Amino acid sequence: MTNAHRTKEQYEQTQRLHAELGKQAYSLDVFGDELAEREKYKGVSGIDAVHLYICLKFCWKPSDVRAMTEQDLRFLLTQEMHNWILPKEARV
Repeated sequence: MTNAHRTKEQYEQTQRLHAELGKQAYSLDVFGDELAEREKYKGVSGIDAVHLYICLKFCWKPSDVRAMTEQDLRFLLTQEMHNWILPKEARV
């Protein structure tokens, strides 16, 4: 195995990618709070509310929904998330 070094630009690109993925994960989690409130879920919030919503909407098993990628979850919620923006209190 060789010890390949990345350039500063490559590290910066990787950092931007992971920062964006983190922002997307955060926004999906916050959207789950909105789903929980809208659907009147008790004791469920964030990404767990997203999983529960998809389970109930499509009659899928929780283990199957939890195994989905964030990209798949976002795709399934395309209509629900249309024009949705982070609430002010969640913007950090």
